[in-house]
Amino acid sequence: MPAPTPNRVHYHKGDRELELGYPDGQTYRLPIELLRVYSPSAEVQGHHPSEAVLQTGKRHVGLLDISQTGRYALKLHFDDGHDTGLYTWEYLYDMAIHRQAWWDDYLARLERAGASRDASVIQIHQV
Repeated sequence: MPAPTPNRVHYHKGDRELELGYPDGQTYRLPIELLRVYSPSAEVQGHHPSEAVLQTGKRHVGLLDISQTGRYALKLHFDDGHDTGLYTWEYLYDMAIHRQAWWDDYLARLERAGASRDASVIQIHQV
């Protein structure tokens, strides 16, 4: 059975969440960070699961724009410059209904890599 198509998409800028509303009245909110680190782009996912690139330092990422691609997907334009990958309705719905599992997997992958959700900070010292 195909995933439902949202009839409402709203970006909550302050909360950095994308809200998807469906005709049956269900709504889901997805953190922009989660959408960014699981971008369906080849840059993030690779062309094979073994080529996936762990995204780090994305805690404060936001959106600059959202555009619909045909009748099947959204293209998200992130404020860190990433804007490749199409988020199909199926991909978004799967992420929405399994949000906690996706989030737990992301945090576990960061921990295994010794990486952080926060961007690296480089101290600048005056010479």
